Amino acid sequence: MAETNHRITLAQRPVGAVTDSCFRADDVDIPTPGPGEMLVEVRWLSIDPTIRGWMAHDTYLPAIEIGAPIRSGGLGTVIESNNDDYPVGSLLFGMTGWQQYAVMDAASQVVPDGVEPEAALSVYGVTGLTAYFGLLDVGRPVAGETVLVSGAAGATGSVVGQIARIKGCRVVGIAGSDEKCAWLTEELGFDAAINYRTDDVAVAMAAACPDGVDVFFDNVGGDILEAAIGNLALRGRIVLCGAIAQYNDETPRPGPANLATLIANRGRMEGFIILDYLDRAAEAMLELAGWVMGGELTYRTDVIDGLDNAPAALERLFTGANQGKVMVRLETS
Repeated sequence: MAETNHRITLAQRPVGAVTDSCFRADDVDIPTPGPGEMLVEVRWLSIDPTIRGWMAHDTYLPAIEIGAPIRSGGLGTVIESNNDDYPVGSLLFGMTGWQQYAVMDAASQVVPDGVEPEAALSVYGVTGLTAYFGLLDVGRPVAGETVLVSGAAGATGSVVGQIARIKGCRVVGIAGSDEKCAWLTEELGFDAAINYRTDDVAVAMAAACPDGVDVFFDNVGGDILEAAIGNLALRGRIVLCGAIAQYNDETPRPGPANLATLIANRGRMEGFIILDYLDRAAEAMLELAGWVMGGELTYRTDVIDGLDNAPAALERLFTGANQGKVMVRLETS
């Protein structure tokens, strides 16, 4: 066990793209767990686009305070426990933050034996739950329908597309390179893929979805959302999961100019937050596990080593350098 707690904290709120000046490393005393709490040594960090929002302003959670560790989910091994339900040695998932040691409480979840950390943070973690409930509860796809996914080579989008395929849908993904598009069609079973960097997205979308888009699962926002609205089928559904194309905008960009299309098409556009579904997490995990073990669902991780490299890992999400779930593996004492 180290003598101090090494942390990456919020130095200033981002304006536009997140830069190194937003972060500061420090070393403080290791925290002490209170009644019912556990001290964990953080092993893995989940790197998600929502961190950018938490750094900047109040969202569905309060903004991170200046000087506080960057908020994120993670995995930690219990090294001191004041709760008999979480003995020393347990691997827990919860809000660890970007630090070596964290205090966790009974809201934390024990990672079952045999589940690899990479899987716990991706397909069985918030990523998998977001894909599962966002597509099935909000999008409500029906076998034979066309499901379009933006950010399809990312952690959530890649799982969304595979679930849609499992449910008997035709699946089209949008990604940022020919390599990513090939991964979607050749390995994950997508029916078609669009490279938004080289293709005219609206034209390619119309060609790949000749009968329109029945469900659009949007992780990106911006011009791609507008193109999807323009290609929406009658009574199509748009699932708003994220808008990563807009998170670094210094001023809000104009909204889609064709929202009236939803009226004529009787379309529905709905946002959701995974926190609303946590009480049903076991339901999703059971089905996800069955698909993984049956070979129907796969996942890819993008692992960066070292706590001090967490800012660079976050940047990968906004440059498109990642393929799959981004996470940071910490050195342990």
